[in-house]
Amino acid sequence: MAFEDWTSEKESEIFTEKTAITSAYESGAFYKRELPCIISLLQKIPLKNGDLIIVDGYVTLNDEGKAGLGGYLYEALDQKYPVVGIAKNEFNAPDSQRRSVYRGESKTALFLTAKGADVDDIHLKVEQMHGSFRMPALLKKLDQLSRA
Repeated sequence: MAFEDWTSEKESEIFTEKTAITSAYESGAFYKRELPCIISLLQKIPLKNGDLIIVDGYVTLNDEGKAGLGGYLYEALDQKYPVVGIAKNEFNAPDSQRRSVYRGESKTALFLTAKGADVDDIHLKVEQMHGSFRMPALLKKLDQLSRA
C-alpha cells in the first residue's frame, strides 16, 4: 500500500501478490518466512528516492544490533530505502532506538523502530497518522488486506 503523506486518509495505491510461503515458522527467525514474500512484492513496485517502507514488526530488536524483519529488509535493499517497523507487541530486550507511540486515547503503545530514518522524526509522524485509535487507519487496512 502506498500513501502520499503521513496524514493521508486514503491510500494512493494498493499492491498485492499471492506468494507461497516456502519456509516453516522458526522461533526467533520470523524474517526467514516473511522476507522472501516482501522482497518478491517490492520487485514489482517502482521504488524511487525518498520512498520509505513500513513493516509490521521490528527493524531492530536490541542495543547489540540484533535485526528484526525490517532490519533484514533494509540490508536486502542495500540500505537504499529507510525501513520503519511498527509492532503491536513489545519485545523485551532493551533497545535505545525503540520508541513507544501512544495514539488517540489508547493506553497501549505501538512500538517503533527504524533504520535509514530518524526514529524520533518518524515517531511524530506516526502519532499524526489518520485515525483516532491505537492503530493508524491505513495500517489497520493494510493488516486486513494482508490477511485476506
